[in-house]
Amino acid sequence: MYLRGSRWHMQRQSRKRRSNPAFIGLLVMLILASLYFNQYVAPTIPISQPPTATSTLDPESYLNAAASLFAEGNLLQAIEAYQEAILVDPGNPSVYIELARIQVLAGRYEAAQTSVSNALLLSPDNPTAHAILGWALNFLGDREGARAAIERALLLDANSALAHAFNAEVLADLEEYELAGQESRVAVELNGALLEVRRARGYVLELTGNYEEAAFQYEQALAINDRIADLHLALGRVYRAMDRYDAAINEFITADSLNPTNPLPDTYMGQIYITTGEFGKAVQSMRQAVSDDPSNPFRHGNLGLAYYRNQQSQEALQAFTLAIRGGTTAEGIVVQGLPLEYGIVSVYYQMYGLLLARVGRCPEALPVSQALIASVPEDGDALFNAQEMVAICEGTSENPLLITLEPTVPVVTPSGDEMDDMVQ
Repeated sequence: MYLRGSRWHMQRQSRKRRSNPAFIGLLVMLILASLYFNQYVAPTIPISQPPTATSTLDPESYLNAAASLFAEGNLLQAIEAYQEAILVDPGNPSVYIELARIQVLAGRYEAAQTSVSNALLLSPDNPTAHAILGWALNFLGDREGARAAIERALLLDANSALAHAFNAEVLADLEEYELAGQESRVAVELNGALLEVRRARGYVLELTGNYEEAAFQYEQALAINDRIADLHLALGRVYRAMDRYDAAINEFITADSLNPTNPLPDTYMGQIYITTGEFGKAVQSMRQAVSDDPSNPFRHGNLGLAYYRNQQSQEALQAFTLAIRGGTTAEGIVVQGLPLEYGIVSVYYQMYGLLLARVGRCPEALPVSQALIASVPEDGDALFNAQEMVAICEGTSENPLLITLEPTVPVVTPSGDEMDDMVQ
């Protein structure tokens, strides 16, 4: 009996150790199904209780950040902050208006036009939006559009200091200086604490040659925000007109640091260095301006002036060739040549022709002489130098090594559509 019982017991033990594959497989499938349910199915099942509110950034936080960035002079970062605010609250016209205002100050005129147009879609009778639209259009060269927008702004709010200020700039660009002066004074009386108002008043005074008063107005604008490159550039121009060259250079350096891609600070510094006889520095400045704006033929012409004054004739010829005949730079940038006309372009042609004659390239110099006589007959210097080209080539010049023209790069007060399309 004991043995039977023991045999039975041993058989039971043996069967207990044997694994069951079907059972294990079923168990694994159940575990995998449970994991899949928890991970993929359960999150999609609606719950009866409302979910806990997730935190979102308040649009006001973006606006506060943008205002702080603008006050610090970080215009590009302020623009980004306003754009973020628009993403959070796209129905607020005031955000588009502030964005457009800063975009104009940063030189992004087309973007400003788009932004303020969006504001007008939301608020068609907003006088500030119409005023800033006119401001942007003036910088883009659309004088008629600018006047229409500003007139609309003044119709909606006759006491808008911004509208009067921007109107003054448009009128000044149209050379209606008396009306421009009146409008700029009205703007100051309405709200002299606005940067744009002081800027507009300074702009009108600069155009009319009242440089000391213009400097004061620009300085007042910079006291409101001293991180606006355009204001430093304007003040530097005025200081240069006042022969305050060191002060002007400092302003241009500051403007360049705030907006390194703008060729104007270097162009104006080059002008000063030509005036003061620091021709090596003039070459450096004009070369940097070309680097910033390589497709602009006027930059190459100005570089030619600096090279000539620094007695680098071959380099001057190369620069004038690009400016006058056009071509492709060493970096592959295409430059369109300048047609002959009065002003600085005539100076480029005169120096180009004289240099060609000096180095014996008379078949090229004589057509330049003929073009000057035919195209700018009322320019006395041009006619004299055209005749001098012929005399050099014929060997009859009393001093063939002397180029009588003593060029300087004139100061050009910028128009509203662009701070400096060319130096003329």
